[in-house]
Amino acid sequence: MRSSLTRVILILGSLALLAGPRAWQAGAQSASPSKSPAQDSSTIPVDGIAARIEDDLILESEVRELGAFQILSDGKAKPRDVLIRELADQWVVRGEANAAKYPFPSADEIENAFQQFVKQFPSSEEFHKRLAAADLTEAAVKRILAQQLFLAHFLDYRFRAAAQVDDKEVEKYYNEEFAPQLKARNEPVPPLEDVEDTIREVLIQRAINDRAEKWLDDTRQRLKIDVVNDRSPS
Repeated sequence: MRSSLTRVILILGSLALLAGPRAWQAGAQSASPSKSPAQDSSTIPVDGIAARIEDDLILESEVRELGAFQILSDGKAKPRDVLIRELADQWVVRGEANAAKYPFPSADEIENAFQQFVKQFPSSEEFHKRLAAADLTEAAVKRILAQQLFLAHFLDYRFRAAAQVDDKEVEKYYNEEFAPQLKARNEPVPPLEDVEDTIREVLIQRAINDRAEKWLDDTRQRLKIDVVNDRSPS
């Protein structure tokens, strides 16, 4: 199963290609770019611990917030074990990014991501209605998006150099995916030379996504993760 973190890499690189199904990244709460909230014992809420990962913690509040964001963006949340796995993946990438001193997104980048996210909804009113239903605030959404940008951009930085795409792959994508999708919607198909750069970037993002997913799979197998049974009321 592809994680939301690697899915967002592909989404970030594909938005300019086709106005297809509208999806956006699901993210995790983080108090700062340098550490997880779980690293400061003073921030541990009464809701408790969801999992122990190496010498750190994943909190129930983080699991709930990720689930709430998925409800807001996708209409439903994934099961608790999947949410914890996605938070563990984010923990791995965040540690690597912090070690590399990778820069956190600027305020302008975060605000732009937030505005683009809101545009995925039919109207601003509908966004705020669903925001309230998910029990989230605009500040929480911006924090989540900021963390997702940070992690996704780092993975792009780490794997882009190895993600090579040749002309044959571009032509194959144009003939087998790009053109058929437009034809199915009765839209005009531009010549290959007009969309070649866009297609190449989408394929690069796919390659980055695949490499990141394999790296996370390999790393996950070496991690010590102890999941705490859910003690929330049923």
